[in-house]
Amino acid sequence: MTQHACRWRRASAVLTTAGLLALGLGAPGASAATTPRIDLKVLVVDNGVGQVGAITAELKNTGIPYTLVDLGAPGRPTIDAAFLSDTVNGTPRAKYQGVVLPNEAPFGLGPAEQTALETYERTYGIPQVDAYTWAHPGVGLDYTDQNGGWSGTLDGALTQVTAAGTAGPFGYLDGPLTFEDNDPSVQESYGYAAHPRDGFTSYLDAPTGGTLLGQYAHDGRRELVVTFAYNQNQQQFKLLARGIVEWLTQGIHLGQSRNYFSVHVDDVFAPDARWDAERNCTPGDIDCVGTGGEEAAPIRMTAADAVYAAQWQQANGFTLDMVFNAGSGEEWKTENGGTDALTTQLLADKAKFRWMNHTYTHKFLGCVQNTATVPWSCAKNADGSTQYMSRADISAEIANNNNWAQSHGLSTDRTELVTGEHSGLKTLPQQPADNPNLAGALSANGVKWTGSDNSREPAQRAVGSALTVPRYPMNVYYNTGTPQEMADEYNWIYTSRADGGSGICENNATSTCLPAPLDTDSGYASYIVPREARTALGHAIGNDPRPHYVHQSNLAEGRILYPVLDQVLAGYKALHADNTPLVNPRQSAIGTELQRRTAWATAVANGKVTAYRVGTKVTVTAPSGTQIPVTAPEGTKQQLLLGTATFGTPYAGKRSAWTTPAALQSALTLNLP
Repeated sequence: MTQHACRWRRASAVLTTAGLLALGLGAPGASAATTPRIDLKVLVVDNGVGQVGAITAELKNTGIPYTLVDLGAPGRPTIDAAFLSDTVNGTPRAKYQGVVLPNEAPFGLGPAEQTALETYERTYGIPQVDAYTWAHPGVGLDYTDQNGGWSGTLDGALTQVTAAGTAGPFGYLDGPLTFEDNDPSVQESYGYAAHPRDGFTSYLDAPTGGTLLGQYAHDGRRELVVTFAYNQNQQQFKLLARGIVEWLTQGIHLGQSRNYFSVHVDDVFAPDARWDAERNCTPGDIDCVGTGGEEAAPIRMTAADAVYAAQWQQANGFTLDMVFNAGSGEEWKTENGGTDALTTQLLADKAKFRWMNHTYTHKFLGCVQNTATVPWSCAKNADGSTQYMSRADISAEIANNNNWAQSHGLSTDRTELVTGEHSGLKTLPQQPADNPNLAGALSANGVKWTGSDNSREPAQRAVGSALTVPRYPMNVYYNTGTPQEMADEYNWIYTSRADGGSGICENNATSTCLPAPLDTDSGYASYIVPREARTALGHAIGNDPRPHYVHQSNLAEGRILYPVLDQVLAGYKALHADNTPLVNPRQSAIGTELQRRTAWATAVANGKVTAYRVGTKVTVTAPSGTQIPVTAPEGTKQQLLLGTATFGTPYAGKRSAWTTPAALQSALTLNLP
């Protein structure tokens, strides 16, 4: 029996005996034969509104199986008793553990489908989410013109998760929750705040009174009533989505969710070229042409920067991934008198960081680049075929870096790699296919996980026997070491031609131009940092394990990365309880997580997964070798051939894990508390 179910039983005595049995709560004189089977799947009824789409996206992202019924689709199934339930081997079966509706009555108040759903929910104790509705007595609320209620924009509103919310499905949240207000000229959220009536328990209170989200227990049923509009990308929905799902499933479901944040620092030991504010390009890069003086001094960390990085990590309980080019560091040492304080300091603190191979000298591992053209193109052989870096040369770049790391006592995982500029992988438009020599070199060096650019390839894919790990590029540029340089380059990219910029933003469907250029002295701190922190935090709270990447230059000079990281970590901590820490995995763990998700989604889509609950026993079957994600209450035990073991690891007030059936068992069996 879950904690949520306990609270509900005390709060709602109107449940029928059948409904109590369905929850595994029991009733006087009940026998095991009357306890129904409840399949671990959700029914989603959609009429095209964005709020249902947002909840559906959360179910998919978590790994929860669901059946979608589109009310507007011709030939859709009729939602009747046969669609919702049947009997399996003499046991009554509820086919869905929860129901998501666009509102409380999408079929109207009398039609047979509405009646069938309500009867089903009442009989089996199935909860229902009303994705978005207005405040009225039909959902347990006063009208908004009564008792201080109101309706209107919620942009920037400071709401509060209630004590009932934190004691219940939203126990992973801590402190107030502010609705987004990213553009003052646009209304981003609208809602209805109203006074609760009998049977309604508020989980989220509006800033000036009334509720925006809560449970309505009535007529032997429970509804989670949401009275504000949202979409799946808004921060307030991402923060509340976990609780909505846990309420819907009573904390027992397939799939699991974590909040992830990892940051790769590329080019460690190497220098990075510097942005030229006069030429609006980066001298030393092959696409920077024209006159304008000598190249500026490159950007490279110092020993003091290395000390600061280690201290920052310790102070924040967060580990950076140092993605290194040892050969570039050796070249720097040779060119600068044979000594290098940075390398000495990083090696002294080597145990404080995670280390990852970025190739020895950061060579371009794709096609041979013809730099006589701007932009560059792939050089051709006499027969017109593309010239590629050889397998031997690629392998040397990987192996030499590994050997240097071993000889200097760096602890690395040789299955992990990030090639320089993600080279070797296809690079559009110049190189539309992978270097055919890359896969063999990866295999020869034992590489299983190679980094890719999420902005180009957001999906994991195979490169021979290796898999990619898509990485988010942060808008903290590799060629900037100070806030002023960062703001200047940002202005060039995101300012119209009329305002002195490149105009790139004018013809880009994924970005908009700045209304005016940023002040180069203050623009980084006041504008760029909050935006980039908000983007990264959005990834972190969205069950997205993909890492972010920056460059060693961002830890040097003005140390411009830290303000972004500080805002992400502080923002996360202010919103989440201690039971929901940020997970900070290395690349191999991230790759494994993405690989498991793909395999799980395929098994579910192919109908190869069966999962159900009978009373306090959960049974799951899946194809042999499939890792099964499960979330369950604290106190859940996994059944072994002899005895039991505590299931999963704690996170957000639940226990969850990727797991498989115990030895000599064909199904995963869990015993709920």
